Amino acid sequence: MTKNMGGLDKSLRIALGAALILGALLGYGTWMWIGIVPLVTGLLNSCPIYSMLGVSTCPTKKN
Repeated sequence: MTKNMGGLDKSLRIALGAALILGALLGYGTWMWIGIVPLVTGLLNSCPIYSMLGVSTCPTKKN
């Protein structure tokens, strides 16, 4: 998988995913387990939907 996420995108996904999973563990609803998706994509630095759409939030390297 190619990396297609920048730092801010990655941080927000990890924080949101962790918060949703914490909510699920605390009993706020089983639907909160959906937090696994943003957490995993954030940890892997790759979003399959971004890949399909040809989107990348990675900053471009300048020489």
